[in-house]
Amino acid sequence: MNMGGGAGVADDNTAPSAVTQFSHAVWRRYQHLLDKSTPLVLYRWIFLAVIAFVYALRVYLLQGFYIITYGLGIYILQLLIAFLSPQVDPEIQELTDGPSLPTRGSDEFRPFVRRLPEFKFW
Repeated sequence: MNMGGGAGVADDNTAPSAVTQFSHAVWRRYQHLLDKSTPLVLYRWIFLAVIAFVYALRVYLLQGFYIITYGLGIYILQLLIAFLSPQVDPEIQELTDGPSLPTRGSDEFRPFVRRLPEFKFW
């Protein structure tokens, strides 16, 4: 009977499995490629246009996938709306907070902060 603090317990948590190591390596490679593509805005837009054209051509030639395309269009529209809308809408904030006195000058610069960042939109 071993009562010495768990010395006989197998150490399953210390050595990661081969699947875990492989998935972590794939995730690191994917993140590296994303980080490298961040400053290449024009190339990302060109790649998006090519992929959209190939998908549209495939749908047209196969005469199918209309419901999937409809769902994809709704999803892309939802992402576009989130991308174009501000993170904090002053009109909605005034409705929830009620009327208040101004605490700052109206000429203060307030940058446009998107609700959905560009890279997450991709």
